Amino acid sequence: MQFRNLFVVLVSLYFLNSVAQTEQYYSIGIESNSQYYVDDEVTGDFTEEDRFRSNNYLKIEYGVENFTFGIQAEGYAPQHLLNFSPKYDQPINIGTYFASYTRDKWDMTLGYFYGQFGNGLIFRSWEDRQLGINNAIRGAKISYRPTDKISLTALYGNQRTGFEVSNGNIAGFDSNFDLSSENITFQLGASILNRYQGVTTTNEEFQPATQAYSGRLQFAKNNFYSNIEAVVKSKDALVAENVIYDKNLFYGNALLFELGYSQKGFGVNATLRRLENMNFYSDREAAGNLYNEQIVNYLPGLTKQHDYTLTNIYVYQAQSDLSINASQQKAGEIGGQIDLYYKIKKGTTLGGKYGTKLALNYSNWYGLDAKYNVEFQRAEVNFLGTDQLYFRDANIEIRKKFSKKTSAIFTYVNSYYNQEVIEQEGSIVKSNMLIGETTYKLTPKSSIRLEAQHLWAEGDYDKKGNWAATTAEFNVNTNLSFYVNDMYNYGNENEEHQDHYYNVGGSFSKNRSRFALSYGRTRGGLLCVGGVCRIVPPATGLTFNITTSF
Repeated sequence: MQFRNLFVVLVSLYFLNSVAQTEQYYSIGIESNSQYYVDDEVTGDFTEEDRFRSNNYLKIEYGVENFTFGIQAEGYAPQHLLNFSPKYDQPINIGTYFASYTRDKWDMTLGYFYGQFGNGLIFRSWEDRQLGINNAIRGAKISYRPTDKISLTALYGNQRTGFEVSNGNIAGFDSNFDLSSENITFQLGASILNRYQGVTTTNEEFQPATQAYSGRLQFAKNNFYSNIEAVVKSKDALVAENVIYDKNLFYGNALLFELGYSQKGFGVNATLRRLENMNFYSDREAAGNLYNEQIVNYLPGLTKQHDYTLTNIYVYQAQSDLSINASQQKAGEIGGQIDLYYKIKKGTTLGGKYGTKLALNYSNWYGLDAKYNVEFQRAEVNFLGTDQLYFRDANIEIRKKFSKKTSAIFTYVNSYYNQEVIEQEGSIVKSNMLIGETTYKLTPKSSIRLEAQHLWAEGDYDKKGNWAATTAEFNVNTNLSFYVNDMYNYGNENEEHQDHYYNVGGSFSKNRSRFALSYGRTRGGLLCVGGVCRIVPPATGLTFNITTSF
């Protein structure tokens, strides 16, 4: 079926290229991520098949007049990288393809497409190759803009899972209305998403279709801005370990509120969110899978997205699901974060010659207060009540330029991490971290960057204790750079596991191409991008990456 569709696309390209006398364009993108795994006394022997593995992507787009055609071929040969979904099991195959038509007020797409309704609380489809996520919808999407102030979108299809599509059908409608005036931004939006999947059940109240309804409002005036979105999800059965428990059905809901103020040299932003039973999958039985497959909505962890290796050991993931198991009971999460930015003026005692930038962040997340009945599979959830603390992160970042050649960043992080809830095993981890980095410009195009980190941690169930890390980076010019870094778990109570996780590598960029090569150890744990995470296993090996476009 996929190759037949590819044939149709290629014939269309040939026909349009033959008859069209208007301007045409094309783009080609190539990405290859390869690793060769080796045995190592710290990360263990490699016992899987195929020490060499590679994920490869070829994306081609072609446009003529009002038409655009696209196709993405993917190759996983001889196998995909470790801990990617086993559904990516083809040496080479067609991953996605589409044909779109845009004219005047219309935009129509057939094939695979991506999209988002509002903040993504009920629907977002996107691709992130680092996380192994591609939940594109295969079907049809139509957008219509009757005026510059109104946009309407309807879609229907099935969600991608590996090289196949989900059994559940997705249908949705999104509307946006811009009522802004000259000095005020005022926008309204409403969406509905329907997931239909037939399931055999004895519960007469069970419906194969599950709907989610969303309403939102954005308001901004002068330096103030705000955003609010509310969601209600219709009743559905609970799913745990691929088993559908349909004795009782449960509603879901979400509330997101954001408020901010900004001016030159100062900004503050606060975000609050409440999620209750908001896991949403195109296939019910996919709920909780390790590879983020068939997720219909987008619920990232709303915390500071740190850039350092040690700050990403204890990372928060949004806890949006309802669980009434005897071993773990939770109904969702409630909490928020606040960001404060301030620039100390030049010429002051603390600002110095170039000024000083401060960034403070505080996030706090709790479980929802609820009463559970395991025997009868019931839950009564309080709307604003809080249960146990899941996560807390308080941090401050100071950016300082000392001269035209020297600058530095200093960071302090204090965190509380409920390992038992987030990782489903463990205890309470309390930690403090200090980070310092400095960059020295040798020439306008070359520089040296040095980084030092230290993590004090108590309570880890593996008793890993304290860590230290360091990085040295040499940017030869704007095209070529080299680095070496090391994470040292010197505080591990088991002296045999006071290990180093080192990496050495470099990259070369030229025009639209980038080549990177590295060798070292990967610490097992959570890999997170933008608040979405996947588990990566410990491994040692050689990594080679290529990206290019033309």
